[in-house]
Amino acid sequence: MSTTWWSRKSKRQEEDQDDRASESQLSDEDQRIEKELNDDAGLNPGELTFEEDTAGGMGRYLGVTSCTLLIVGRIIGTGIFSTPSSILSGVGSVGASLMLWVLGFLLSFCGLFIWLEFGTMFPRSGGEKVYLEAVYRKPKYLATVVFAANAILLGFTASGCIVFASNILVAAGQPVGRWTERGIALGVIFFVTLLHGLTPKTGVLIMNTLSIFKIIILLFVVVTGWVVLSGKTRVADPHYNFRNAFAGSSTSSNDYATATFKVLNAYAGWSNVNYVMNNVRNPVRTLKIAGPLGLGICAVLYLLANVAYFSAATKTEIDKSGVTVAALFFGNVFGSVAERALSVFIALSALGNVITVTFAASRVNQELAKEGIPLPFGNKFWASNWPTGKSPLPGLIIHLIPSVIVIIAPPPNIVYPFILDVEGYPQQIINLFIVIGLFYLRWKKPDAVRPFKVWWPLAVFFLAAASFLLIAPFLKPANGVGDTPPLPYYLYCLVGIAIMFAGVLYWAAWRILLPKVFGYELLPRKETLDDGTVVTVFSNKKIQ
Repeated sequence: MSTTWWSRKSKRQEEDQDDRASESQLSDEDQRIEKELNDDAGLNPGELTFEEDTAGGMGRYLGVTSCTLLIVGRIIGTGIFSTPSSILSGVGSVGASLMLWVLGFLLSFCGLFIWLEFGTMFPRSGGEKVYLEAVYRKPKYLATVVFAANAILLGFTASGCIVFASNILVAAGQPVGRWTERGIALGVIFFVTLLHGLTPKTGVLIMNTLSIFKIIILLFVVVTGWVVLSGKTRVADPHYNFRNAFAGSSTSSNDYATATFKVLNAYAGWSNVNYVMNNVRNPVRTLKIAGPLGLGICAVLYLLANVAYFSAATKTEIDKSGVTVAALFFGNVFGSVAERALSVFIALSALGNVITVTFAASRVNQELAKEGIPLPFGNKFWASNWPTGKSPLPGLIIHLIPSVIVIIAPPPNIVYPFILDVEGYPQQIINLFIVIGLFYLRWKKPDAVRPFKVWWPLAVFFLAAASFLLIAPFLKPANGVGDTPPLPYYLYCLVGIAIMFAGVLYWAAWRILLPKVFGYELLPRKETLDDGTVVTVFSNKKIQ
């Protein structure tokens, strides 16, 4: 096999690969699952076997601590610091807002348990990609391509970069100019791409450090909230928002559905380990520990942080605070100096979230390329670990491109809430198919090895919630315009559906239309790249 410029490896990389082979041992439970997947072709997702899919890269180097911090770092980002104001504005009252945070916590745990069942059945990188492939096998590759359209086109971290930029400018006492903000945001996404692509071990170290830092920040917010509620600070009436807390609550289903999307986006990340399972030591055991632990830490901190916010500022102040609600909180409690200092903390939290999201997203993009999805310049490059042989820089570039486009798009005050809505809707469609697939596999493969089995009423509750969240956004909100004027309130739903439908059209062109027009059939074959990665490649065979 010829060696291309992006897949060459040095002697040192060959030695590293030998080291990784000794580090990638699986537990007995993991090996039992691997054997079942290899023995049952009807259960194995995608074209690659378990051994082929997990080959290449740095091997298994993430333990329970790193995986827990991977979840914490993904969940705690910009959401808890920046979106409580828009949630309160949407539902109209402090009580309803707090109830939505509780609902988001319950839904997230239900989702986590469903993903635990799938993740322990199929301990591979890729998350939903793998589970959809395992369930929806026909038409072949349709589920993969539709998921790819959502993962690539909506797989950006622009909002975190924008929040970092705006808070750094506030901390520096500089005006938040549109292009200044965008310039800083672009610098962040390029820095993170090169960090993970060229120095992967350093990237993981920084990622873990910032996750611990974010826990400390939220603990400080929570403790400060307790002090405020004791009445020993400059806040005149810390219990104001908790008297008649449900006054002014919205009666519109659309308002609650849209606000729930924002809450779920703030909790998003409980499935982060599922995307990088090829890099996890003893993946089944680690996932069962890190998932509940990481989400549990975040859920407790989130609920208590919201109470702290509501104790230090009135409903009107929070409603008008936009993306700086935490800075408003510290400003009211400690003064403007503390408000500026907190802006630095929020910026670092946003940076940590961008680093964590990018780390997982690049692995998903790599898995899509390994499956043979047609991409510009061929899928072998995008599936590779070029240039280090350890980390998927090409997968990071796939993530970089839509992030850059969104950062330089229309004004952030409109784009930021719209991005949250657009990201949430297609994910709920995927969630619906995932939970339906869970019941289908329970019926079709009742004897399959399931190291973790979700209690079925929790899956039913998650299914009902996902169905409601898909229907309710089309109902007219109480204010008639939604929370992203001048854009129509239902636009984000249509955009989300259009993106997934674009995936269907792309699949139809690749698998049906072009082969029929040009008279060829697609033949899959497997190739092993020089960095050890195994990839599916399609060739066109002319039909005589």
